[in-house]
Amino acid sequence: MDDKLIYLDNAATSFPKPREVMDRMVDTYARLGVSPGRGSYDLSMEAADLVFQTRRKVARFFGAPDPERVIFAANATDALNLAILGLVGPGDHVVATRLEHNSVLRPLFHLAKQCGIEYDLVAFDGSGHVDPEAVARAIRPDTRLVICTHASNVLGTVQPVPDIARVCAGRGVPLLIDTAQSAGHVRIDMAKWNVSAVAFTGHKALLGPSGIGGLVLSSRLEVNSTRFGGTGIDSRSLLHTQAFPYRLEAGTLNLLGIFGLLAGLDYLEKEGLEHVQQREMAMTRRLYEGLSAIPRVALHSPKPTDNDVPVLTCTVKGVTSEDAGAILDGDYGIAVRTGLHCAPLVHADLGTDASGAIRFSMGRFNTGEDIDRALEAMEAISSGR
Repeated sequence: MDDKLIYLDNAATSFPKPREVMDRMVDTYARLGVSPGRGSYDLSMEAADLVFQTRRKVARFFGAPDPERVIFAANATDALNLAILGLVGPGDHVVATRLEHNSVLRPLFHLAKQCGIEYDLVAFDGSGHVDPEAVARAIRPDTRLVICTHASNVLGTVQPVPDIARVCAGRGVPLLIDTAQSAGHVRIDMAKWNVSAVAFTGHKALLGPSGIGGLVLSSRLEVNSTRFGGTGIDSRSLLHTQAFPYRLEAGTLNLLGIFGLLAGLDYLEKEGLEHVQQREMAMTRRLYEGLSAIPRVALHSPKPTDNDVPVLTCTVKGVTSEDAGAILDGDYGIAVRTGLHCAPLVHADLGTDASGAIRFSMGRFNTGEDIDRALEAMEAISSGR
């Protein structure tokens, strides 16, 4: 084994980041690292202008019409909490899916315990997809919100969000989608799909740093404030301003993260999203076909299509996922994610909840050689070598 790390855990966070993204982020922060919009001096106003440029870039990226409805948060989990806690209250009902990450499941469980909301979780089928008609059947007169992950972080399957959105629009219920795994891999168009809210993170396929994400809202959706503090406007009032985006932002923004997010979005725009997705999915299919041919390896992700994201999950008969991950790392220098991937209901339905599974997730800088090395390692693990 050589000393090169083969990093196949990009669904957790993309690594390495493009050097030009990191350099631009740091250079911009070194030049404009003041509190944006809090002062009337030129540097503060210039920083504020760049923050707004980033809101506008994010709005365009997600097909949203209003940059003032782009709210910055720490990550997708933070954004999901903002949306769920700001929309759902006592007596409300929520529909979500069994594909969801704990960033959705735990806020719903918390609200059920704390204020008695009710929620139903729609199952996924054998191909790893949620049936929009099953969502329709789960909606009740008191349903306040439907939540759906856009792409499963375990299976790699992209859900039929436009069809689910049509169901929700027909029932007058807002749809919130979690794009932690899809943003940066596949196109997302809120306005065209009639999606009410999108939660995203910057540190995965958007190629930014950790600590930055956000919530993008349609102009029709009103989300209540759940945190309060300084915004730089209406400072005489003890009432937190209800103007967007400040209604859902309190305190000083993560300026370094915002600059990194902007640099990542520009990098993606230059590379071309479709080109990158085709390359990543070609590697994913190569890995799928290779794993399919290895005895004692069970694939739990369905056969990947061009519309999916580059994630594959499998197990090895007679080897725990934790042991397989340790061997991949220690003996072959291959980094993967093992366990339940913060999506316990998916693993319960797959029958892998006892010890979890091995997840491979490809990124911008992986090569065909990386895939071949991973297949060699998995064949050795499967044969007990």
